[in-house]
Amino acid sequence: MRKYFFLLTWAMVLFSCVPELREPPQLDVDVPREWTAGETSEREMGIPWWTRFNDPNLNQTISGVLENNYDLKAASARVEAAAALAKIAGADLYPQVSVDLSASRQKRNFVGFPFPQDGSGVPSNTTSLYGLSLGASWEIDLWGRIRAASSGAAADFQASQADLAGFQLSLAAQTAKVWFAAVEAQQQVSLAEATLENYKSTNDQVLRRYRLGLRPSLDVRFSESNVATAEAILSQREDQLQRIKRQLEILLGRYPSAMVALSKSLPSVSEGVPAGLPADIIRRRPDLVAAEKRLAGANVRVAEARRALYPRISLTGSAGTSSDELKNLLNGDYSVWNIVGNLIQPLFQGGKLRAGVKLAQAREKEALFLYAQQVLNAYAEVESALSAEMFLDQREDALRVATEQAMAARRLAESRYSRGLIGLIEVLEAQRRAFDSQSQLLSVRRQKLENRVDLCLALGGDFREIENGNTTEGVKMR
Repeated sequence: MRKYFFLLTWAMVLFSCVPELREPPQLDVDVPREWTAGETSEREMGIPWWTRFNDPNLNQTISGVLENNYDLKAASARVEAAAALAKIAGADLYPQVSVDLSASRQKRNFVGFPFPQDGSGVPSNTTSLYGLSLGASWEIDLWGRIRAASSGAAADFQASQADLAGFQLSLAAQTAKVWFAAVEAQQQVSLAEATLENYKSTNDQVLRRYRLGLRPSLDVRFSESNVATAEAILSQREDQLQRIKRQLEILLGRYPSAMVALSKSLPSVSEGVPAGLPADIIRRRPDLVAAEKRLAGANVRVAEARRALYPRISLTGSAGTSSDELKNLLNGDYSVWNIVGNLIQPLFQGGKLRAGVKLAQAREKEALFLYAQQVLNAYAEVESALSAEMFLDQREDALRVATEQAMAARRLAESRYSRGLIGLIEVLEAQRRAFDSQSQLLSVRRQKLENRVDLCLALGGDFREIENGNTTEGVKMR
């Protein structure tokens, strides 16, 4: 009885020495309650962000990319691998059991032994041996080392899940940008075609006036040069369109034949960012969630490294039967068994284990500082996108006015040239300005759309309230 009391007391002492998990260190980051940049409109609940552009073709394309993109499928496979690793790490918490069935047959020759010879050859003996055993081993996780390792692997799995969500969000954003670039390239091709036709019409007029002796040959040369330049620009625009279409088809997981169908025009960004959008909406960003999970994993790995310094207690045992007759394997009279317990306390390993603790602590600090930097970068991305939206609005308004005036000036110059009131140089300059302003207006409209995509990407999705479950522990929000 005293023996059992001693064992119980010893076990209680061991369990009382189990260290507690340390709380993750806190890093103060001052965060405003609302974003400081950009003008906002009335708050509203969010929907999938790409549907706000009201382009069914864009919605269908993004859905196709999220379903068929091979990089995304590879990322999904990485999540499955992380799940398997987490399960492997947690398996050591449970006893390991195995069963072994063996059979052997042996023949021995008795050469040189004084056995009587009967003329049938060398005396021999043949024996058979059969065995059936069940083995078990289990390391008692007194200090929580195995649990810490399992928790670290689980944190890695959760981080990989967040990485996958982030990759999906980034892939949808990339698809939207490529789509807008393709539609703009298509519109630039149409503009280049219309400009070429306009230049050809002017060139025909110049040739007629030259043949009548009304204009010098210099006008013809200027006009012909303008037509050739417009043809070169059109070829360049068509090449850009083909390249962007192929890029879009690669995202879709299709052969890049440049046969993808596009919308005729760019959608408009008519709605503003919801007013009073809280700054901590950024908590739901998948990359920050992943960084938080990696920080948590680094924290528990410090505990795992510390607990590697403590003794390890393991139990092993086996039970089974061994017989020279197969029919006796289930007979209890032939049973065999053994039980072994061992206690291993590391004494001297050249500082390996303590260096492992310092390594884990250094990686925890690295994860913390990287996390804090990611948070600050995320805030900067949102503020920059909000500021850019305001500046792009101003630029679009200015270019719209510039385009209207340039088009009016071109029409006036062409009319006055046909009446012989001005020279060709004024006409060509008016045409160039009209073409440039229209092209820039198309580009800034595409840039506005891309900036709105960047804003949704920076916020981790659409303009909606913070969803429960994605928190940024380890950084104080004040």
